[in-house]
Amino acid sequence: MTRPTINDIAREAGVSLATVDRVLNKRPGVRALTTERVTNAINRLGYIRDVSAANLARQRLYRLAFVVPEGRSQFQQALNDVIAESHASGATERTTITLKEVSMTDPQALIRTLESLECDDLDGVALMAPETPQVRDAISRLKAGGVAVVALLSDLPNSACDHFVGIDNTAAGRTAAVLMGRFVGARSGQILVLASSMLSRDSIDRRLGFDEVMQERFPGLVVLPSVEGHDDEKKMEQLLTTTFSQHSSICGIYTLGSGNRVLTRFIEQHCRDSRPVIIAHEMTPHTKDALHRETIDALITQNLGHSVRSAIRVLRAHSDQVDINEAQERIRIEIVLKENLID
Repeated sequence: MTRPTINDIAREAGVSLATVDRVLNKRPGVRALTTERVTNAINRLGYIRDVSAANLARQRLYRLAFVVPEGRSQFQQALNDVIAESHASGATERTTITLKEVSMTDPQALIRTLESLECDDLDGVALMAPETPQVRDAISRLKAGGVAVVALLSDLPNSACDHFVGIDNTAAGRTAAVLMGRFVGARSGQILVLASSMLSRDSIDRRLGFDEVMQERFPGLVVLPSVEGHDDEKKMEQLLTTTFSQHSSICGIYTLGSGNRVLTRFIEQHCRDSRPVIIAHEMTPHTKDALHRETIDALITQNLGHSVRSAIRVLRAHSDQVDINEAQERIRIEIVLKENLID
């Protein structure tokens, strides 16, 4: 039996092909009764729309923007490289990507960037930013203008975002706590937590998950308040010097994000005789080398290529108003040790 076509729908509903096309693509200009007739015909015939074929036939081009933090960190550069690679291959996938890097330490610059995004020029936006009332308002404006929005790597749970693409950061924090407790072993002491900024949702969720497990399973270890370096290497070095001078029993360090170069240099210079356990996030050339040197004990990471490709697929699906494949878009937590490093 052949599959029904839009010609069959038009005949069944007694309307023109143009009307069927308007209904299928949810364009205005069709009366409610006519839309109902077309919808009923679709249901009676069992018509299943091939969105990819329809988009190809009309030369549909998806216009996406990625708004991410600017920075010199190796992780940020790796993310930008993956986005650039996706843009370079976008021609065959009918997708064009604009990368916008914004200083996350300047809230007004972020808002200006989001306000500069024209809804008529975009189908979707992937956003990696702290959740503030102004960011939520900007997302609501984009959504009202018909633009799909996903939170990338760091969730925006109280916003109008369509989807979050990234690992479960609370689970990642819980995983870090288990690794920390087992690596520290029978020792007692204090655990230092380092962050770029605790305004970032991924850092908040990781810290929450970490604290839950440390309190439940490792009560002999005292977790200190988070130290924020704000991507300033000199500030981070000063904070480490001050913290270690004030706390003599630090036996573990959980680093939530960036700042690993300063941290490992400090530890190798000042803690040769009593090196603390270090659990860090994200695979970069530096953290990989630190694993080899055994300065970092374990890395919790994610596949950035998968995350960016997932964001693109999800934005396209929401733009087409079709379901996503939840299993395909699930980003998994990966644990890397020196013993399972792939060179």
